[in-house]
Amino acid sequence: MDRARPHARRPLAALLTATALAAAGVTALTPAARAADADLARNGGFETGLDGWSCPAGTTVTSPVRSGASALKATPAGSDNARCAQTVTVKPDSSYTLSGYVRGAYVHLGASGTGTTDVSAWTQSAPDWQKLTTTFRTGPSTTRVTIYTHGWYGTGAYHADDITLTGPGGETGRPPAPPTGLTASGATATSVSLSWSPAAGATSYAVYRDGAKVRTVTGTSTTVTGLSPSTAYAFQVAALNDAGESARSATVTATTTTPDSGGDSGLPDHALVGYLHASFANGSGYTRLADVPDSWDVIDLAFGEPTSVTSGDIRFERCPAAECPGVESDAEFKAAIRAKQAAGKKVLISIGGQNGQVRLTTTAARDTFVSSVSKIIDEYGLDGLDIDFEGHSLSLDTGDTDFRNPRTPVIVNLISALRTLKARYGDDFVLTMAPETFFVQLGHQFYGSGPWGGQDPRAGAYLPVIHALRDDLTLLHVQDYNSGPIMGLDGQYHSMGGAGFHIAMTDMLLTGFPVAGDANNVFPPLRPDQVAIGMPATVHAGNGHVSPAEVVKTLDCLTKGTDCGSYTPHGTWPALRGLMTWSINWDRFGGWEFQRTFDGYFG
Repeated sequence: MDRARPHARRPLAALLTATALAAAGVTALTPAARAADADLARNGGFETGLDGWSCPAGTTVTSPVRSGASALKATPAGSDNARCAQTVTVKPDSSYTLSGYVRGAYVHLGASGTGTTDVSAWTQSAPDWQKLTTTFRTGPSTTRVTIYTHGWYGTGAYHADDITLTGPGGETGRPPAPPTGLTASGATATSVSLSWSPAAGATSYAVYRDGAKVRTVTGTSTTVTGLSPSTAYAFQVAALNDAGESARSATVTATTTTPDSGGDSGLPDHALVGYLHASFANGSGYTRLADVPDSWDVIDLAFGEPTSVTSGDIRFERCPAAECPGVESDAEFKAAIRAKQAAGKKVLISIGGQNGQVRLTTTAARDTFVSSVSKIIDEYGLDGLDIDFEGHSLSLDTGDTDFRNPRTPVIVNLISALRTLKARYGDDFVLTMAPETFFVQLGHQFYGSGPWGGQDPRAGAYLPVIHALRDDLTLLHVQDYNSGPIMGLDGQYHSMGGAGFHIAMTDMLLTGFPVAGDANNVFPPLRPDQVAIGMPATVHAGNGHVSPAEVVKTLDCLTKGTDCGSYTPHGTWPALRGLMTWSINWDRFGGWEFQRTFDGYFG
């Protein structure tokens, strides 16, 4: 398991110096616009909410406003400058004036993608409405520019109103023709895969399910998830560009499959999951597999690690006697596995951990991963696989912004490898994942390097893996520890140390959440039987340990709707699968407190 990583941010002084130099010659007011010029900014007064703007950290308010009834309020965070932006169609080789009114500290107004020199105006302090103005000329082939406003990291909320972009309007053209060749394939109990032929002039596609738009994608394929089993659905696709939306394609229908017995691979209704230090020793001491109490339903052998970061070649080396006094022989270890399985327990190999960085950058590494993991599973007769990729194992390439259709090789190759393993071992194969909050719930605010770059590319990087494998996933137990503050569905930041953090983080998994703040791009909820809550067993095991009383509060809130404190979850889930801990060894060191809390609650 790993520690949280802070977001990187640029020094404020350096940014102010650079911005001042860039803005020095461009903030003067320009002559009055020609009569043929128009205001090209859409909803610059924010009178229709955030329509036309991409603004993950923004909202509209009725006070203060500069004119009309609404204005923008956006709140930067420690790793986010609360940028709000829209893309505007312009004419090549033409002059434009960008203006707007702002309040707050270090507020910027600018334009990018101009084809010449990108520009920005800013104010260090504006306690009341202050007008910012800048000008630019488009390049000889520029037809679209992005206008934006933003504050600065951690400096508090800013306001903006009456943003205008004055100049000649660009040619909007015509919407594309409707897409053709729409086909449905690969139906599961909860998803259907769609593909279609590209439409000339299309920049994206709107996907409709039973007449309602469910998503917009840039490619010519997608997988629609969150469907009900054994249900017929009708799908259509429309093509989009700056001029608008085409008519919809011909309709195709698909029926989801009937689920198996629940996909839980024989787990009890409520399961206790723990990691057993099988390849190393630390201050918790070595615990023989045969000595693990019967309360533990899933035992993850920690860890299988790669021969190198990008080799894909995973090896499982048991702890040597010199390091782990009392370690059992291989024969005894394998006999203990069979005994646990005979008692209805699941024993998995966990890949990764804090030190086991795994990056499947090539298809060769992917294939080696499959063969080497299979060898470990076969040698020890294991029930499945746990993916505990941490550190820099998973990250998203710049521009990879759609969790439903990832393009980054390390993501695509991991998904492919896990699907191959699942197909090889069949429906009883147990697949679990133990990501950190940085790679899952942080995706609610930040996804990869973001649409403009500059963010940590690891943010939310587990989401495409979880999503692609949700029908094969037995358990997701996010590590609700060693984490920085995470924004919940209530728009508030939640920190470790109490039931509230676990409630808010788990509510996100069971409710679903907008990715990167985009309400039109929602990560669908997981089934409650697929979710266990990850907690450290003792204060020595990791940051964020909570007392048994806080564990009980967490479970009461999520399964019964009681004792929720200040957070209101979006439902109750009596079928919540259970708890995971790092680790069995540390729980033994702590007198089995975590195990006893689980047993006392679930019986």
